[in-house]
Amino acid sequence: MVAVATEPPATQPENTSMRVPHTARDLFDALPSLPGFRAEVIEGKLIVSPMGTPEHLWMAADLHDALQPLRRERGWRGSPQGPSVCIEGSRDSLAPDYVLVPPRCARWGQEVLSSYVIMVAEVVSPSSVHVDREEKRHLYAVGRVPVYLLIDPVPETPTVTVHSDIADSAYRSIATVPMGKPLHLPAPVDFELDTSIFMA
Repeated sequence: MVAVATEPPATQPENTSMRVPHTARDLFDALPSLPGFRAEVIEGKLIVSPMGTPEHLWMAADLHDALQPLRRERGWRGSPQGPSVCIEGSRDSLAPDYVLVPPRCARWGQEVLSSYVIMVAEVVSPSSVHVDREEKRHLYAVGRVPVYLLIDPVPETPTVTVHSDIADSAYRSIATVPMGKPLHLPAPVDFELDTSIFMA
């Protein structure tokens, strides 16, 4: 009898129970690394956008440098460009330009949980005006992030705004100064920020 070679059976994926994404969050969780881009889930929408301009990145880095003495004194951790913040409840995922957290901040996977975050900051760009000024402000309040700092170089007179004092899922206290003037970051940060650092 002659043996006849046959084709091997078609290989199957190792995980046959792999879920098909049904929500923007499911798709976000399945994304590979996207160097040079930021991926976020904002109010149920998956948004992928390029990283900011060098000036955008430098403003976040300048904030990081300005807060260094405070971070050292209190043992907090801060980082421009990450980590992402998971909004508790909706599980939206936001990638702030700067995040300030306590040591051993609670996490959802690789994201920090919103109610444990001390402060987030966003630097507005022409393409992110509505998202940063409206949608993210709403989500950070829903997620109980105590302080939201908005660095806005877009208007003719650039401004820096701090949002705080959350009630009914909204920030009740809003203070804005022209960029270049001092701005007090309220508790739990409690820091006088010289916003001229963003004008270099």
